[in-house]
Amino acid sequence: MSQANLNVDSRRASASITVKPRLRLSAQQVTPYLFLLPGIILFVTFILWPMLYSLRISFYDWNIVKAERSVYVGLQNYQDALDDPIFQRAASNTLFYVLVTVPGQMIFGTLAALLLNQRFPGRALFRTLYYLPVITSWVIVTLLFEFLFNGQAGLINSILESAGLIREPIRWLADSRLIMIPLTLLGIWKGIGWTAVIVLAGLQSIPMQLYEAAAVDGAGTRQRFTSVTLPLLRPTLVFLVVVLTIGAMNVYISGLLMTRGGDPMNESHFVLTWMDKQTFENFKFGQGAAISYLLTAVVFVVSLVQIRLLQREVDYT
Repeated sequence: MSQANLNVDSRRASASITVKPRLRLSAQQVTPYLFLLPGIILFVTFILWPMLYSLRISFYDWNIVKAERSVYVGLQNYQDALDDPIFQRAASNTLFYVLVTVPGQMIFGTLAALLLNQRFPGRALFRTLYYLPVITSWVIVTLLFEFLFNGQAGLINSILESAGLIREPIRWLADSRLIMIPLTLLGIWKGIGWTAVIVLAGLQSIPMQLYEAAAVDGAGTRQRFTSVTLPLLRPTLVFLVVVLTIGAMNVYISGLLMTRGGDPMNESHFVLTWMDKQTFENFKFGQGAAISYLLTAVVFVVSLVQIRLLQREVDYT
């Protein structure tokens, strides 16, 4: 066999050796995407595409019957929404709801987690009881609170009258300012269990050696909590603040049911309930889509804050 043939055969052999690993590596790269493909298709079909279509609607005076007759208005829907006094009131109600329910859930949820982290008989039962409101339907618990705060035969008024604190029933659900009390109490009560579970997970991830070392150094219970527990719970608490804030900004079902869609006189609307009314009752689909994207922008900014704050690592030393 000539030297030229030997060189050709050696090149073919080396080519076959180098090609096979590349094909095998390529298959390894493609396989995860094949498993993700069904989820990606569902995400694009039912989430991404509707979002993009809604963004398009927000720039039009949308005709729901014949879309081709819709009139392009640019940013007018956004401007109209921001100038609308009802939207402004809805935004202030939503902000008030966030400022009350988020700290409330954080405080009571953390206290519940600290108690549930102790060893005592029936601990598993109490953990279940605390979590029951979380898994209960929003519709059910909203109707329950509506009964409790009923202006005529509500349990809260009966208790207050029996205690001599009031002389006549308070119309909780008929006053645009008073109705925020049952709404915020409902939001706090329903979120305590979920907050407690997250904080409890954070507490159990703290190494016990740190508490033992602090005790050896003479730290008391309060000092161990402020110097060990709170600093190491910071990532968990930051996560909870952001998630609870986003959830509070999206309050909808309780407001829709308890206020009957903004009663009285559209004074008790939240952002999402006003968006719902503008879209499906007033048939202003463009403005409804604009309101949804204004809320999305706020949620996006809060998410960026979350990412920034969670970038800091916890030092266990």
